[in-house]
Amino acid sequence: MAGGRRAWRSGAAGLCLLLLTLTGCGGGKAATGSAMAEVQQVLDRRAAAVLGHDEGAYAETGTRSSYVDLRAVPLAEWSYRLTALHPDGAEATADAQLRYRIQGYDKAPVTTDRTLTLSRTADGHWYVAADKPAGKSGQQLWDQGKVTAVKGAHSLVLGVGQSRDTLRDYAGLADTAVPEVSKAWGTDWTRRVVLVVPQSLNGMAGLLGAPASNYRGIAAVTTGEAGGSGQAPADRVILNPEAYAVLGSVGKQVVLTHETTHVATRAHTSAATPLWLSEGYADWIGYLDSGRTSTEAAPELARAVRDGDVPEDLPEDKDFGFTDDPTKLAEAYEGGWLACRMIAAHWGEERLGAFYRAVGAHQGRTGAVEDALRTELGTTLPDFTARWRDYLTDRLGG
Repeated sequence: MAGGRRAWRSGAAGLCLLLLTLTGCGGGKAATGSAMAEVQQVLDRRAAAVLGHDEGAYAETGTRSSYVDLRAVPLAEWSYRLTALHPDGAEATADAQLRYRIQGYDKAPVTTDRTLTLSRTADGHWYVAADKPAGKSGQQLWDQGKVTAVKGAHSLVLGVGQSRDTLRDYAGLADTAVPEVSKAWGTDWTRRVVLVVPQSLNGMAGLLGAPASNYRGIAAVTTGEAGGSGQAPADRVILNPEAYAVLGSVGKQVVLTHETTHVATRAHTSAATPLWLSEGYADWIGYLDSGRTSTEAAPELARAVRDGDVPEDLPEDKDFGFTDDPTKLAEAYEGGWLACRMIAAHWGEERLGAFYRAVGAHQGRTGAVEDALRTELGTTLPDFTARWRDYLTDRLGG
């Protein structure tokens, strides 16, 4: 109990305290509130130890394994907010919200729900026995093992089960991507990227809180909140090391530049932005200096066009589902890329960027593309779609 009071104190107060511990003594809410205050104090000390790099103080609050795993992460903020406590004698489980911010990369704290297992010592002090993701919340990288951190000129690479040399290679790719993206998109973004490299596909799925089958063959994804508030935490580019390893040097760079584009454009990407535009634009920047021809970069769509199966309409959002037919998924990405490439070729690269921003600034999906086509490109959706179909035939039909 608070203040170190013990149940063996004499007198009526001591008896009530003993009964309170065992049955509630008519004050169950007060007891739970007191216990929550005690646990919150433990979590506050635990957080202070993380930020102060004090392993001894951390160990005094419970298990030290998570500290060892996360101590390489450069943290500017780390705190817990206890939301519920479920005591069961000398044991308890607790619901808490973890907030953390990576120094120099996150604009605001990342928040994630955690489930804590707590035990109570013989002298009545709570300590943390386990700290795990809650329910459907994704894992954090340090939940999967000891994190190694490598800092590049424009990047921070965090890995588990990866050699430092491998992480340096990733940092080099990210450091190449950042200025390339800025050259095409502009500099109105952080111009920094956090790259997370788990040990396996299963590790990637654990971070995303989804089945591994959803990401088999997907080399990387970017997480983060879409919208223009400017206060969202920095995105994380999460690699699938198994799929990424089979790519050639050009492919690896294209993937990292693509994902970095998502980081750069996040503040101008909203619910109004269709996936053909956000994914197509990321591919457009990704392929800019790759030397890849249209047929090399869009093999599935090229095959369809040669077979006389030219798409009638621009790809829909549902066509980008990771669990769909991989051929249809590839055609969706390729179709979006060629739409953006056509805009850059016909209207100019600056107009492409302006079109992207105008779509994202729209109040909702309805009319967003149509209004931006009219104001930024001086055309209509039917005309644009017809031009795109002709562009596919011209570029891929040979």
